[in-house]
Amino acid sequence: MAGASIQVDFQDQAIQQALDKLIDRSDDMSELFEAIGISLEGSHDDRWDAQQSPDGSPWAPLRPRTQARKKRNADKILTLDGFLRDSLAFNAGRDSLEFGTNLIYGATHQFGADDRNIPARPFLGISDDDEAMIEETLHDYLALALAE
Repeated sequence: MAGASIQVDFQDQAIQQALDKLIDRSDDMSELFEAIGISLEGSHDDRWDAQQSPDGSPWAPLRPRTQARKKRNADKILTLDGFLRDSLAFNAGRDSLEFGTNLIYGATHQFGADDRNIPARPFLGISDDDEAMIEETLHDYLALALAE
């Protein structure tokens, strides 16, 4: 380490045990990521119902021509049969969480496609409420280690 540093050794047995528990708990965080993934599925469903982005802004409305062409769900943005919404899923691992869709056209709707005149309608992301939920879930997860 450049500059100055110190080495901290904890002589207090209770502090050392607590740190060891936290380290052990963080070795495999798949349980934590599973809980966060389940919550993210719920919040994304809620936003889909509200037809809004994670930042709370409404999705760009459908053009009248597009709306007239839809045989089903003409009043719903990003919904014809519900495949995109139903494709949202997560993979929880020991040290990571992936959340998204495996449908290729998901990227088109998330980011837009200027060449096809499709506006961005972000449906993936972390809202302020999601961030608070993640912090609370992490706190509870680590608190369990200290309670053992």
